Amino acid sequence: MPLDLGLAGNPEMERLRYSAALVCAVLAVLFASSLHLNGAAQASPAISVAMRSTGSPARLHSSTAHVYLFRGLLNVFSLGMDGLAAQLRAAGIAAAVANHTQWRSVADDIVAKYRAGQRGPIILVGHSLGADAVMSMAEYLGQMGVPVALVVPFDGTSPHVATANVARVLNLYKNEGVRISRGPGFRGELTNFYVRDANVSHFNIDKSAALHSMVIRKIRAIGSARPRQHQSPSNLVLPATGASSNS
Repeated sequence: MPLDLGLAGNPEMERLRYSAALVCAVLAVLFASSLHLNGAAQASPAISVAMRSTGSPARLHSSTAHVYLFRGLLNVFSLGMDGLAAQLRAAGIAAAVANHTQWRSVADDIVAKYRAGQRGPIILVGHSLGADAVMSMAEYLGQMGVPVALVVPFDGTSPHVATANVARVLNLYKNEGVRISRGPGFRGELTNFYVRDANVSHFNIDKSAALHSMVIRKIRAIGSARPRQHQSPSNLVLPATGASSNS
């Protein structure tokens, strides 16, 4: 006869089992994230500039422009940021990838380099929580006296305002609630671009090849171009599957 310890139907034990299962699931996701990052670093030394959420910011090689890309939750989502960074590096543009939780330490590194004389264009790109992070990061850099050439949020999770130190904002979004508005003193170029493609969602917008191409063109154009307060939509090359508005 099986030994009955009174566990069956015990609400307290059921809660313990649920909690244990939840903890195991979270640990599995974190373990998968660690494997992905370690594997990526070993597979390609060029991607060693990617910053782990528990590490210190990596040093970036000198370049005219520096692009800092930020993933969203747990480093296992927003991997389209890694793909975009690889394309940028292939085009000769310095690009580093970090988790959204790293934005403050990365920003402090940027401030130190700027004060040391590295004055190349600073470009911030992020997806989901990473999109929120680049807006907060741009604001912080403004407080530190550092200009930002371009900010590209991929469908953030909350609305933001563009700050006075930012020259250009290209907001790519699916959720109307995350449109970006002009903050006090902002005189730059602001484009809120709604992605109409029904196959694109919050969870894969960061991987869109069309949007990657748009962002790369925008980044490569920075250098000789000067920001304008108002820009006609005809002056910005956009995929046919979206709609833009200059706010």
